Amino acid sequence: MRSKGSSNRLSGMVTRSWISNLMLSMFAAFATIYVAGRLWQDSQSRVYLMKDLDRITGQGQSAISVDDTLKIIGCREHHKKLSALEMELATAQQEGFVSKHSRETSGNKSKKRPLLVIGVFTAFGHKNNRDAIRKAWMGTGMYLPLLSK
Repeated sequence: MRSKGSSNRLSGMVTRSWISNLMLSMFAAFATIYVAGRLWQDSQSRVYLMKDLDRITGQGQSAISVDDTLKIIGCREHHKKLSALEMELATAQQEGFVSKHSRETSGNKSKKRPLLVIGVFTAFGHKNNRDAIRKAWMGTGMYLPLLSK
């Protein structure tokens, strides 16, 4: 059995342990509140500074996203390629190259024939459906030569 003195020592240690845990918990809670408050103040000051900077510079939105930057770079590259191709075309025309398109339009009112491709998906075994669609869209007999000209 335990003596009276040893039980008093155990209860005193439990009380000290309970008090130290309580103090540690309070300190951690206050530290958390302090850090969160400081972070909130910092974010508020950054928002204020950004608005002030936008007001001073008059830009409205000072930050450009990465996607917008990539689009701008891509447009610049395409513009450079286009200007280089235009210069090549101008030099080729000076050397006497005439495009097929310009010959057709400068001659006797040549008609442009549109190229038309129609694809119809039907299941296997539906030959009647395919034939009906072909008859409706494609000429047969005397209409066929008109389409081939």
